[in-house]
Amino acid sequence: MRVGSIRRTHIGTNVYKALIDMTCSKAVISRCIRELLEVRTAEASICPSDVARSLEADGAAWRALMPAVREVGRQLADNGFVQITQAGKVLAPTGEIRGPIRLRRGPNYSRWQPG
Repeated sequence: MRVGSIRRTHIGTNVYKALIDMTCSKAVISRCIRELLEVRTAEASICPSDVARSLEADGAAWRALMPAVREVGRQLADNGFVQITQAGKVLAPTGEIRGPIRLRRGPNYSRWQPG
């Protein structure tokens, strides 16, 4: 599930990030999260960077996707489809989240139908 790369030449970083966000809709990110969780055991987790790297191979491109991936993760956690963890503890999706996080299946995972 790779999205075409966008070249970074002659455009500013903010424009570049906006272009990356446009190429990866929330639905695409959501499907990628689901696909990565599906191939792991029910207790396993994934790093948001795994999702971004699955969608974009270029280092600058996948890093630009990280805020969007984390936001989709929050939305999925808010619906109970995934849980956001940090150092093994489940975080509230509406709270302040800083630093490295992981995503794992949530209590409503079996009802999740990615768009």
